[in-house]
Amino acid sequence: MSKIEIACFNPESAIIAFENGADRIELCDGLSEGGTTPGFDTTKELRQKINIPIFVMIRPRGGDFTYSDEEFEQMKEELMRLKSLKVDGFVFGILNENDEVNIEQNKTLVEMAKPLPCTFHRAFDRASGLENTLENVIECGFKTILTSGQKSNVSDGKENLKKLVELSDGRIEILVGGGLRSSNIEEIREVTKAGYFHSSAITDGGAFANASEVVALKSK
Repeated sequence: MSKIEIACFNPESAIIAFENGADRIELCDGLSEGGTTPGFDTTKELRQKINIPIFVMIRPRGGDFTYSDEEFEQMKEELMRLKSLKVDGFVFGILNENDEVNIEQNKTLVEMAKPLPCTFHRAFDRASGLENTLENVIECGFKTILTSGQKSNVSDGKENLKKLVELSDGRIEILVGGGLRSSNIEEIREVTKAGYFHSSAITDGGAFANASEVVALKSK
């Protein structure tokens, strides 16, 4: 049985994930944008309803992962506001104009989040270079990387994911996500030897997690 994080783009999905055995919630807004910072009130209400870990996305908009000074200030402000709600961690990732990890800005947010852990999200898959990107993310102080192995999905990226698990050597958790479903989790786990997996559990093209899919992901 694997550990499962469910990406939830609304509180309804988070409740479904919680009630059906998810180990952790990645809470965000902006499904069509691939995830943006959720609302303060939404997060506050959800925190009162569920007792599994909630990691909150800090991302001011969709698109690329290089942010203006104003957007970076917004990220800092939102992180501190949401931190006051006793969430359990944060999810973000900032690249520079060359699609390399922006070490200075990421370190700043990681320090602000302490003692809460941070996940470097799939900006990793937009970055150039597998091994050097891994080392840069570790240098920033992240505890987890969410990645499909720098490919469009986990099936295409499984060999890179295997390599990342080996290269990380326990220094950082490799959270496998991007096209992960109950139909392929067993194969991906066998190849990668990863221990934590990430999925929206959306199976019908809609906006909400599917309870049966959450159960299936946990039970495989």
